[in-house]
Amino acid sequence: MLERHLRGGPVKIGVGANRAATAALFLDKYGCVDSSSLRSFFDLHERAQVWTISEKIGCIILDDGMQHWSLSRDLEIVMLNGLNPWGNGHLMPHGPLREPLLALERADVAVVHHVDLITKQSLRDIENMIQGFKKSIPIFYSKMVPKYLFDVKNARSHVALEALRCASVLCVSAIGSADAFVKSIEMTGAHYVDRLDFSDHHLFEAEDVETMSRRAKGLEHKSNCKPIIVVTEKDYDRDPEILKCLDSYTVLVLCSELQITPILETDVDSFNYTLMKALAAKFYVSS
Repeated sequence: MLERHLRGGPVKIGVGANRAATAALFLDKYGCVDSSSLRSFFDLHERAQVWTISEKIGCIILDDGMQHWSLSRDLEIVMLNGLNPWGNGHLMPHGPLREPLLALERADVAVVHHVDLITKQSLRDIENMIQGFKKSIPIFYSKMVPKYLFDVKNARSHVALEALRCASVLCVSAIGSADAFVKSIEMTGAHYVDRLDFSDHHLFEAEDVETMSRRAKGLEHKSNCKPIIVVTEKDYDRDPEILKCLDSYTVLVLCSELQITPILETDVDSFNYTLMKALAAKFYVSS
């Protein structure tokens, strides 16, 4: 998904089970920028503008990398799912946590995600829990904002969200937070929303398509109108072809944008400033 969105830009995307080896390959191929001459926070900000047009690697972002202890890092950002931040409180395999909550002490910045889908009290409880492990940690807030849809048969198509208004919709997903996906579809004004959830990262197969078709037919009988099947971008990009087999129904892909949500004195500008300042401190420069 990221590769499709970032194609043609300066970003290089590596995929591999061994994160260190993957990063090393890119560094060997492209080289890295020289940060030794940085003298101030403002110098870092100015250099960043120049580095974006260079082939050299200026910054490495590791997704889901907190538990990779063997990798050194300059900045640790922890994102928590506001709908289910702690799971059942247990580590894998008895729960979803990959590290104990005490690991929050290592974080430089925390981001509470799906903040638009939780109550103010739930948000306060999450903040209190985070600050219980690290009082000084900056906390920011984010949400996914649905922007438009496209047809699985034409990735360049652009379908307005209004297409779902008053429609019957079957949400099909194989992601970690299906609840957030379904809630976002409900907020478009769909008349009726059904869901079909698969395990996270599941790769759809022919039998899954048959299951989707049967569920859609059941929804069609129940609502007395032909439903629209909606999937996430992640699910589409795992196999863009297989969903085309659902040719009896319109299958749309929801495109959303991650946004930092202004709460109190936090916004996207203060988020960027906090990251730059934290990085400058790691480089032992004064701000």
